Amino acid sequence: MGISYDRKAELIAFDETKTGVKGLVDAGITEVPRIFLVPSPENLNSDQELSLPTIDLKGIHEDPIRRKQAMEEVKDALGSWGFFQIVNHGIPVDVLEDMKKGVLGFFEQDSEVRKQWYTRDRSANRVVYNSNFDLYSAPVTNWRDSFVCRMYPNPPQPEELPPPCRDILLEYSSQVMKLGCSILELMSEALGLEPNHLWNMGCATQLQVTSHYYPPCPQPELTMGITEHTDAGFITILQQDQIGGLKVLYKDQWTHVHPIQGALVVNAGDLLQLITNDKFVSAQHKVVANKVGPRISVASFFLTDLMTQNPKVLEPIKELLSEDNPAKYRSTTGKEFLDYFYKKGLDATPALTYFKI
Repeated sequence: MGISYDRKAELIAFDETKTGVKGLVDAGITEVPRIFLVPSPENLNSDQELSLPTIDLKGIHEDPIRRKQAMEEVKDALGSWGFFQIVNHGIPVDVLEDMKKGVLGFFEQDSEVRKQWYTRDRSANRVVYNSNFDLYSAPVTNWRDSFVCRMYPNPPQPEELPPPCRDILLEYSSQVMKLGCSILELMSEALGLEPNHLWNMGCATQLQVTSHYYPPCPQPELTMGITEHTDAGFITILQQDQIGGLKVLYKDQWTHVHPIQGALVVNAGDLLQLITNDKFVSAQHKVVANKVGPRISVASFFLTDLMTQNPKVLEPIKELLSEDNPAKYRSTTGKEFLDYFYKKGLDATPALTYFKI
């Protein structure tokens, strides 16, 4: 890298453009700038060709036998992979397609219009658009731009949302919220608890919808779309397009999550692993960069409340503990956990490690 490399100055210069990675690509760059370079080239191929479990949710509300089958599959998938894909989930294909179009519309509007939404202040704004939430703390900058909207419990007014995705964001979020609640019920049952147990614990108190835009990259092996990390919340429901690039760490091997038309990807986050005392795992995952693009994905994070007054205490569920299986994590609050997660930024060390007993 050489002594002359002033990383901080280059990060500030990049941030101040307010046009993100897309701005670099629009300017016609042919080489990946230094701030994005990974220490060693990324293997763009899969280490192994295994398939993520795919769970069919058809009939789970009408047929008790189908429901039990789906519940067992959720239990197996979250105990081993920490990830699964779902089909027949109830969100119409046109809603999924319109959501992807809305995200594309936001990022491909005139850069001067897009800049108006650019900010690093997560607390003051309903919509936060920037590139790399951990830009100043991460060792390597990722090849993606994102915008984040807090959609539940107090959805924004339509005029608070960007026009290209205003209506669809409200529609998509309400459908994802409903689906998330169904999945939390299956997870509760898989743990041998009442169906509403995880809901009552506050596992869906907040819904944050994050839309990612991964521009085409001239040298994809030299950078990353998203660094290896785990998610902070309880569950994430991800919609990805057909370009692919998501990889999950399973049995110490990186495995591609091949996109299935109309399917959604569900994964456990750190807080779910904490409250289930490792019964469900929050798996490491990453996104590789690609010469083809843009790749669009929409991640819906189910989070706890972040109130400072009377915050909900999060700790391993008492019913899952025994003399042989004592609590592995200390008590925390959603705010403490997420503050630590955001301060740490995305890296290969799970935030959970800090909360272990």
